[in-house]
Amino acid sequence: MSSQSARRPARSWVVPVAVLAVLALLIALVLNLSGGSREPDTGAAPAAQSESSATEDPSDAAPTEVQGAVQPDLTDLERRDEGDVLTAGPVDAPVALVIFSDYQCPYCARWSEETLPVMMERAEAGDLRIEWRDVNIFGEASERASRASYAAALQGSFWDYHDALYPDGVTRSESKLSQESLVSLADEMGLDTEQFAADMHSPETDEEIARNAKLGLDIGAYSTPAFILGGQPIVGAQPTQVFVDALDTALAS
Repeated sequence: MSSQSARRPARSWVVPVAVLAVLALLIALVLNLSGGSREPDTGAAPAAQSESSATEDPSDAAPTEVQGAVQPDLTDLERRDEGDVLTAGPVDAPVALVIFSDYQCPYCARWSEETLPVMMERAEAGDLRIEWRDVNIFGEASERASRASYAAALQGSFWDYHDALYPDGVTRSESKLSQESLVSLADEMGLDTEQFAADMHSPETDEEIARNAKLGLDIGAYSTPAFILGGQPIVGAQPTQVFVDALDTALAS
């Protein structure tokens, strides 16, 4: 509910430059292997979405190391904040999944439809902490959608609203990400639309949206979706089994 807006500050984090370089190299490698990209219609730095066919061999689709390089440990990017409303699963789950996404990204929509439900089951079982972070690389419509999803989260409806922004695993058109349409969607879900509209542009929301976007861009997540699972990066809408295997490996270790 909106009373959740009284939250304690999240802890600060620092990522060594060497780790950032390795992660950027990993992202560049996977993007080159994926062979497909889409550029945002903004003046921002180019961003691509990596996709992978569900029929791909996961061992080919998700390379987990660069030859001659040590895989970075990015667990410091997990917030593990009890007051974080963009999450699922226990705060002290043994493994965390940090998701970097964009509400205009078709591969993010597909991943949310196909793989997120499986990850949510593992979160409900207590194995996984899920932390959602929007990077908004496609511009203003993406940012409005992330503001709206955060406003819904303040009323305890983040995941329901999130799913409504990706109906049947596809993105909504930009016109349906207008302020009016987003408030109307909240109304359809039975939310307090007056509070929702206010929360979309509150100082707390300003801070959270900017903080989440900065987190993704600072580590080089210019491609969506991108993930950190158990401290290890995964780039692109890889097959569900890639995430299941990575989670099981993290739990075993």
